[in-house]
Amino acid sequence: MAHLDPLVIDPAGRDIHGEAARIRERGPLTPVELPDGVQAWAVSDPGLLRRLLTDPRVSKDPRRHWTSWINGEITPQWPLFTWVAVQNMFTAYGGEHKRLRALVAKAFTARRTAALRPRIEEITTDLLDRVEEAGRDGQVVDLREGFCYPLPIQVISDLFGLPEEQGAELRAVVDSVFHTSATPEEVTDTYTRFYAALAKLVALKRESPGDDLTTALIATRDDEDGTHLSEQELLDTLMLMVSAGHETTVNLIDNAIHALLTHPDQLALVRGGHASWDAVIEETLRVEAPVASLPLRYAVEDLALGEFGGPEGVVIGKGEAILAAYAAAGRHPGKYGADADRFDVTRVDKEHLAFGYGVHFCLGAPLGRLEARIALPALFDRFPGLQLAVPQQELEPVDSFISNGHRSLPVHLR
Repeated sequence: MAHLDPLVIDPAGRDIHGEAARIRERGPLTPVELPDGVQAWAVSDPGLLRRLLTDPRVSKDPRRHWTSWINGEITPQWPLFTWVAVQNMFTAYGGEHKRLRALVAKAFTARRTAALRPRIEEITTDLLDRVEEAGRDGQVVDLREGFCYPLPIQVISDLFGLPEEQGAELRAVVDSVFHTSATPEEVTDTYTRFYAALAKLVALKRESPGDDLTTALIATRDDEDGTHLSEQELLDTLMLMVSAGHETTVNLIDNAIHALLTHPDQLALVRGGHASWDAVIEETLRVEAPVASLPLRYAVEDLALGEFGGPEGVVIGKGEAILAAYAAAGRHPGKYGADADRFDVTRVDKEHLAFGYGVHFCLGAPLGRLEARIALPALFDRFPGLQLAVPQQELEPVDSFISNGHRSLPVHLR
């Protein structure tokens, strides 16, 4: 490799796409330094990343395969601790992953997702009514706060049977999970509060079961067929599905609105029937991956990259960490051409890795797409004169190198 010194990742994610470009410039993969000096390999080439994501010699289980974890170097105060410490299908490997995913899939069915459509439409209409009221007399409305955020959180709350009074606490702890420049005290507080909120929800649903995913997962936990979820796996599975199913959809809707408002020619194509809302969603997922970089995977054995179509002579050593650089891969000129950075709803190749790939492909991807497919046309139909209320360059990213979205999305409804 031309660059041996690791590229230091900005924990606050202040320039996600600039950083992604620098990662790509260093080759198909490059050493990077995560918060607190933790080392990893960032993989940005889409083809190489796909092959690594599907190879059984690449694990997501730090307890078995990450040298830094095994040696006790990763503490609960590390800003990304929650991302690697949980015991659920996100961090499982091999047979354990297959077992956990199968158990969750029993509860997270296509039928259950499809049945949510009327409720999503109802929530969308209610939120747009509130947005319209807030924007009367030319008032500026923050669409991330008033629309992009509350829609997924309400859908997740309905799906899991979360009482309304727990919604604020859930939002706060999910935000904290994605806060990748958090202090050690903040990390510990997030971990404690998240588990407390989930334990409270589980206790409630054990006492008063309902037609919701929490109840379905508890039934899986309490099943005595020998393959059930442990109590820790139950809590960690809830943590995964609540946090991942929430933040990613917020960012998808946020980024799609922003892309259309800053590319009026593309919005005109959609309104003129020359491109579909599905095309908007897939191009947004490509060019603005909701999760910019996903921690972590680990080499089960030495991986000679030449064997994967990568650079000859480069080896990811046994026990070393791998960062899936989805934002960098989504704009890779080797796959998408010289205009890979451009938002183009008519682009022929919109294939992306925004929801992952292989056995760890996001189980909630259909729900996220469904929410966006309902929310986006409803918003632009209701407010055809929608405009950003500040110059594009004044919009600030969320405080995370993982979560790719905006802190706010101020608009005039016109």
